[in-house]
Amino acid sequence: MSKVLYIKANIKPEGQSRTFQVSDTFIEEYKKQHPEDEIITLDLYKEDIDFLRPEDLGVLFGPKTEESKQHPHLKYAYQFAEADKYIVATPMWNLSFPAILKAYLDYVSVSGITFQYTANGPVGLCKDKKALYIVARGGAYENTPVEMGERYLRTIFGFFGITDMETIALENLDGMPEKAGEVVEEGKKQAKELASTF
Repeated sequence: MSKVLYIKANIKPEGQSRTFQVSDTFIEEYKKQHPEDEIITLDLYKEDIDFLRPEDLGVLFGPKTEESKQHPHLKYAYQFAEADKYIVATPMWNLSFPAILKAYLDYVSVSGITFQYTANGPVGLCKDKKALYIVARGGAYENTPVEMGERYLRTIFGFFGITDMETIALENLDGMPEKAGEVVEEGKKQAKELASTF
């Protein structure tokens, strides 16, 4: 049995997010294909995610104990480390993704939980896991130097040891609105196909 962490980061009301139309389709199909797996949904806008404060640093960089697993910040890093698979669903905002996702990743990036420092440099502690990034973009940004969301996610996940990452990108939704419906439907098709092998 695998533990799947479904990370959602979109402020739009339920039913209005094109990203979530595709990611929810993936989750529904995944449940059918992998009924034994546990899926944990983490909607970042419904969580108490905030930017780190000076008083938080001692906890993040201090010793890790059984008690620390219950800390309101460290619990996210432990939850992340315990998962086997990750689905991150978010729109592209300002060439990247919503700031709340970066704030969450700051909670997750904790030495001794998701990575560790060694004499030979940092080493990821989340190896042999896989990730899927589902993103809706207003323009055509795939494989362009200004796209920073997917690149950052691949980099930070790689830092954690997660190198098996795929992307479903809904491109040019606002640039060609007359074709947005087709793009979303194609994304749903991709999601269903990927769910069986993910």
